[in-house]
Amino acid sequence: MEYTFSLAITLYEETVRTFILLISLMMLPVMAWANSGEKKADESAGPVIEYVEMKPKFTVNLAEPKKYLMLNVQLLVEGAEHVEKVKKHMPLLRHEMIMLLSGMNSADLQSMEQREGLRVKTKQLITDLLTKSQNSDGFRDVFFSEFLIQ
Repeated sequence: MEYTFSLAITLYEETVRTFILLISLMMLPVMAWANSGEKKADESAGPVIEYVEMKPKFTVNLAEPKKYLMLNVQLLVEGAEHVEKVKKHMPLLRHEMIMLLSGMNSADLQSMEQREGLRVKTKQLITDLLTKSQNSDGFRDVFFSEFLIQ
């Protein structure tokens, strides 16, 4: 009697395991389909937006003797293909930035309004350069993440 009872429990356990295995196998296609939908939602979210740092930091002499400006610049670029184009033209962009910044008066960079004016001027310079060399479609903005006058 005990042997029969034990055999019945073992058969029951095997049946439950088989049932769970079958249910799991039946759910695999549903889970795979659900995951593929998430990927499509991510892809349709739009192009990637990336900040591209202009490395190394800019350090330029100002008009006054023994005065310099240290500046860290980040470019906001939309789309992976545009990021590569901006990186390709980085030497040109860096050269023109140095020419723009060199020889400026420190008095012209003291207030927040003057610094914002320089940022707008920098953005226009980069947009113009990218337009001449290719197109500036992916370039969105420029930011100064560090600004130091000494």
